[in-house]
Amino acid sequence: MRNLVMAAIQMACGPDRAVNIATAEALVRSAAAAGARLILLPELFETPYFCKDMDPAHMALALRAEDNPAIAHLRELARELRVVLPVSFFELTENNFYNSLAMIDADGTVLGIYRKSHIPDGPGYSEKYYFTPGDTGFTVWDTQIGRVGAAICWDQWFPETARVLALRGAEVICYPTAIGSEPHDPNYDSSGHWRRVMQGHAAANMIPVIAANRIGHEQGASCAIDFYGSSFITDNFGAIRVEAGRDESRFLTSSIDLDACQRQRREWGLYRDRRPELYSGLLSLDGGVS
Repeated sequence: MRNLVMAAIQMACGPDRAVNIATAEALVRSAAAAGARLILLPELFETPYFCKDMDPAHMALALRAEDNPAIAHLRELARELRVVLPVSFFELTENNFYNSLAMIDADGTVLGIYRKSHIPDGPGYSEKYYFTPGDTGFTVWDTQIGRVGAAICWDQWFPETARVLALRGAEVICYPTAIGSEPHDPNYDSSGHWRRVMQGHAAANMIPVIAANRIGHEQGASCAIDFYGSSFITDNFGAIRVEAGRDESRFLTSSIDLDACQRQRREWGLYRDRRPELYSGLLSLDGGVS
């Protein structure tokens, strides 16, 4: 039996990077004290969600991974608490900007970086202005608590992402997120759809999913977004084990037996009965139909 206590952190993200890091630390400490060993923070939690506006001044928020204060701080925290921390951050490279995630192991080692593959572009979510599509592919890391896969926000809408992570041996899939109201249609609420998509990934792949979202009203120059929280953790059948409200700063925890999950995946035959030779249509934009 390998019993893993997983945690999702839900928090508001203000204009002061140091305050946001301190808030994240306090919630991580609380989750670790409750027994969590894999703790997921929201997407781009160091700052407000700057993609509401297309403003070149926001590009100054990007930092190289080795210079990022949240990564440095949370590496020490992971080592102290013996927890695994997937950390979302705005990454600067020589010529590009990425929406990235550093996987920090329980000894403080950065095992690697994932760069968001699917980049959205719509009112209030102008990410294509800032981020180059990721070049890392979908990655699974062997951590001290098991094999962890991670993707970022818009990636969560694509079943191919979760399936590749599953095929590469992920035992848990993490989705740090920043999602809320739609500025062009304030009456539309995507929270139910957002949840059901990820529950489907958990069920189809028989792998537990952690989703961590931010909360709060954030005003930009061109629009505002009310982030709806609703973070959750599923079991390996897609059922929600624990969930947060729309406006509470808190951590969630849930435990699962990773060995039992593995046995159940094998017994169900979902991977045995796959027919990859029939799926070539997935390699085109239109299913291979001309």
